[in-house]
Amino acid sequence: MRLVGAVVCLVLGTGLLGGAAAGAWLAGGDESAEAAEASWERGRQLWHEVPVDELFPPELTAEEAGPGGADRRWLRLGVAPDSGCSDAFDPLLTEVLSAVGCHRLIRATYTDETETTVTTVGLLFTTADRVGMAALAERFADEGLADRPDLLPRPFPVDGTVAASFGEAQRASWSIAVEDELPVVSWSVTGFADGRPVGEPTPAARATAEGAEGSVALAGLGHDSRGIAERVTAALRGAHEARAGAGS
Repeated sequence: MRLVGAVVCLVLGTGLLGGAAAGAWLAGGDESAEAAEASWERGRQLWHEVPVDELFPPELTAEEAGPGGADRRWLRLGVAPDSGCSDAFDPLLTEVLSAVGCHRLIRATYTDETETTVTTVGLLFTTADRVGMAALAERFADEGLADRPDLLPRPFPVDGTVAASFGEAQRASWSIAVEDELPVVSWSVTGFADGRPVGEPTPAARATAEGAEGSVALAGLGHDSRGIAERVTAALRGAHEARAGAGS
């Protein structure tokens, strides 16, 4: 009987230990999920928590980011007031992006240091959760939406600058990306600073491909569109990581 009792106690003790371990594991999982959700929500508020000069620096530089590996430098011409998303995108793109909602839109316009090109770069902070953003990213990838010329962002012209006449007809190249760690869609659109109209815009990915031909590619408009967008989104991610670290 003593042996049986000892075995029963051993089994019960093992069960209790196992239950405690499982409980700790589940609690840890809950904490991780809560931390991830908190980080996601912090990302949604970056548009008003991060100083404008941190989101859209007055000057951007990049080594070997231009045609032929040339260095690039861009200067900010103006920052639009934060707003909703009406009139920021062509109608079909507005319809596509409606799946993730519009929490807030911010954008700024830059020119290269020779004032040859002008670029509007924007950040759309969505109302979506991770599942919604992942679904949008999958749709962009599956349907090639980032390369469709009927799905373009609209420029932000800046009065009194070389971007004063930057309108829809001047759009020559663009990029658009769905972020995976933030509820954000980033985008850019580039044109010639002299205001010339462009009949068929070229996506930045195609305009920056090796051997790309045509005035848009050779003048580096695709490089500017992609380069500016990459640096602005890198600054956004850095700001998010810094604030996430401070809050942990």
